[in-house]
Amino acid sequence: MTELAHLVPLLTVLVLAVFVGFEVISKVPTTLHTPLMSATNAIHGIVLIGAIVIVARLFGVDHGPALVGLSVAAVTLGAINVFGGFAVTERMLQMFRRKDDRK
Repeated sequence: MTELAHLVPLLTVLVLAVFVGFEVISKVPTTLHTPLMSATNAIHGIVLIGAIVIVARLFGVDHGPALVGLSVAAVTLGAINVFGGFAVTERMLQMFRRKDDRK
């Protein structure tokens, strides 16, 4: 099988995941957004560990620079998402604390 033949099913899954994810997230009420975001960031942290393992294996074997570059970019963006999500969640939770407990 050619490389393009391997790529088509993966792109199909990616496009379907984007559509399903958009539909699911758009139906979430605003009151559940912060707790859902916290749980999603925790799950994404686990996914990020798997991505780091995969990138480590890519560096150990001879692969093309495009694949390694995309993998490193994916891990970087995933890390930004996890840490940024937890920062936003913490900031939102501070809004519900009393003023004397914020310090």
